[in-house]
Amino acid sequence: MRFLRQRFVDLLVVMFGVSILTFLMIRLIPGDAVAIMLGANTEVTPERIAELRARLGLDQPMLVQYLQWMRDVLAGNLGLSIWTKRPVIEEIAAHMWPTIQLTLLSLALGAGLAVPLGVAMARLRGKGWDAALQVGSVVGLTIPSFWLGIMMILALTAFAPGLQVLGYVPFSEDPAGNLVRLVLPAIALALPILANLARLVRSAMLDALQQDYIRTARAKGVPEGSILFKHALRNALIPFVTSAGIMTGYLLGGAIVVEQVFAIPGLGRLILGAIAERNYPLVQATILVITFTFVLVNFVVDLLYAAIDPRVRL
Repeated sequence: MRFLRQRFVDLLVVMFGVSILTFLMIRLIPGDAVAIMLGANTEVTPERIAELRARLGLDQPMLVQYLQWMRDVLAGNLGLSIWTKRPVIEEIAAHMWPTIQLTLLSLALGAGLAVPLGVAMARLRGKGWDAALQVGSVVGLTIPSFWLGIMMILALTAFAPGLQVLGYVPFSEDPAGNLVRLVLPAIALALPILANLARLVRSAMLDALQQDYIRTARAKGVPEGSILFKHALRNALIPFVTSAGIMTGYLLGGAIVVEQVFAIPGLGRLILGAIAERNYPLVQATILVITFTFVLVNFVVDLLYAAIDPRVRL
């Protein structure tokens, strides 16, 4: 419980800092933020600027603005979209599930394949297959996800022109069509993660296999499979879990570009459209949700540390 309380306090401190940075994002824009929001979409008049500034609460002192904004955020009110007048939380909820589904599928592919691949690389150390797999992992790290996605679309256009891989179909309406449209963007996002995590698992496994307790287990006649997966892999999973949590944040960021390539109506398309429309309340709320999600994922990773290695709780 002491470990859990400390991590929860850390979570609150980080979220407080994130809220301040997100709040200041609009307030520190050079020039008049309200005039920038209005832009060329409507006639910019002093009355129109004053009306929008009052609606957004920008006519109040900075501290009062922050306290009112935090009160609304804690109540689940992230404001209204400037142009549609809909609650921002509804806009985000309508686009969140495709991004979550794409992120989870990419993480499952990348992290799920990285463990057996990393273990195989460790067992094949010094052999030809190990060198080939390491070269492949370096190539996977250097290929941008959006470029790989474009290349896969071009390849399918040439060899399977009738296959529909762009757009998004809800899983509830067409499970097969949903998976068909998500598998390519998931592969594009998962490849760099797979390459990175596989190299990490290989390195951690090689380090674990050189420890005294492994030599003791072998001297006692413990089967090699148990040594690899029960003893060595458990210790190698600690840096793996760390990197997998960080990679989740990478996936959320990379999904913004990949969603544009595959025409997926997720948070990526939402935030880019909000930026193009100068809809800063929507931009601010979307960034807040994505950042909070990343912070919560790292909080869960801290809890997994304690489950994998009890020494972390000390």
